[in-house]
Amino acid sequence: MRILSGIQPSGTLHLGNYFGMMRPAIELQDRGEAFYFIADYHALTSLHDASILRKNVHEVAIDFLAAGLDPKKSCFFRQSDIVGITELSWILTTVAPMGLLERCHSYKDKVAKGLSASVGLFSYPILMAADILIYESDLVPVGKDQKQHVEVARDLAVKMNETYGPLLKLPEAKIQEASALVPGLDGAKMSKSYGNTIELFLDESAMRKKVMSIKTDSSSVEDPKSIEDSVILELYAHVASPAHYAAMKNAFLAGGSGYGFFKKQLFEAIWEYLAPLRARREELLRDPGY
Repeated sequence: MRILSGIQPSGTLHLGNYFGMMRPAIELQDRGEAFYFIADYHALTSLHDASILRKNVHEVAIDFLAAGLDPKKSCFFRQSDIVGITELSWILTTVAPMGLLERCHSYKDKVAKGLSASVGLFSYPILMAADILIYESDLVPVGKDQKQHVEVARDLAVKMNETYGPLLKLPEAKIQEASALVPGLDGAKMSKSYGNTIELFLDESAMRKKVMSIKTDSSSVEDPKSIEDSVILELYAHVASPAHYAAMKNAFLAGGSGYGFFKKQLFEAIWEYLAPLRARREELLRDPGY
């Protein structure tokens, strides 16, 4: 089984990247032939400074390795190093119906959030399809919001096979429900585009400040707290043990504690959870030839 996944170097990696893409990919590297890439072409839809992009590619490589990616178990590469990607992407555009792209919600969502309505952003699903199809991928782990793009890849593979004969394999999307959506500071999906992220390798003071800025309602200390759509609880579920999560949930319902108390618990859990990653990253920085 061949597994494919990619990550954009459009900014500093955050908890949403880790739980939504990186950790699932790392867990899958023992289950098949893993191809993981840094999607620098995709990053061009939002980042146009070449020096920053090169720096981000380097940082993403370090961060992914620090998170547990093993180059002995997976093929780890930069998207733009494979010239066939842009060639296949163009060929796919010649069979892609306009309506297929017009139905893609990701383009509409990003434009609504303020990204420039470029042709590159509109045709992003075709480049993603080329990424998936060129390596004859069987399994593509994605977040729930990216499932439609895998479906587009399947549709384009069918179009190509109908036009030119049986050339391309139809991939399957793998969505891990527990990590499909990681909320940001404002409750929306954690994303660099939305400015609501908690970066993986912030220093202790900066990370505490980020966590303490999570938006909450106006409940008083004495009031029971709503557990529905709570950013604090949703993030805590990713980094705490089931027992600790259940205890916080019960404390929410019981009342008597303010959100500041729960945010401090969340910060401590995140900081402890990421400690092995920080240690591994320091090792990599001391060994630039790795």
